[in-house]
Amino acid sequence: MPYGDAMNARVRSEERRAEIVRAALEVIAERGYRGASLASVAERVGLTQQGLLHYFPTKDALLVAVLKERDQWDAVPADTRWRVDLLASLVEYNAMRPGIIQTFSALLGESVTEGHPAREYFTERYTRVRASMAEVLRTEYGDRLPNGLTPERTAPLLVAVMDGLQYQWLLDPESVDMPGAFRDFLRLLGEE
Repeated sequence: MPYGDAMNARVRSEERRAEIVRAALEVIAERGYRGASLASVAERVGLTQQGLLHYFPTKDALLVAVLKERDQWDAVPADTRWRVDLLASLVEYNAMRPGIIQTFSALLGESVTEGHPAREYFTERYTRVRASMAEVLRTEYGDRLPNGLTPERTAPLLVAVMDGLQYQWLLDPESVDMPGAFRDFLRLLGEE
């Protein structure tokens, strides 16, 4: 196969994988991970289940690809560091993409059960996120926040508020101003 043909085939394969991941995000958002099937994802992208397995050999492999894709959307450029004010911008950005937030929340909720394929992913993710949030807080406030807590003690609270607001907003978006409530929380920390 000439080099150009191989390159085109690889690009088409990557595009197809991205299409499958987007479809899986939609199906998981609608049905949860346990209710989602490879057949339903395959149907959305015009493949047979066997055809889908060519790209993702297992449902778990597809789930990992979905989670990694979701994390890429929240990543800051390599030369940028998270700051407290950027966290407020992230919450505002999340309010513009309810489908992604719903998928993440559904997977997170399911992952607390023993044996769920995303349990290890979320456990490791939260370890990284708490450490990252502690670093953001330390950069902003030093070793103690105005309320007297250390960044390490405050980081889990910050993450809990972000995730808890997402759940409340998903359930009742008309009543919960997720970005506004998060900015209020930052004021409690001594920000804004």
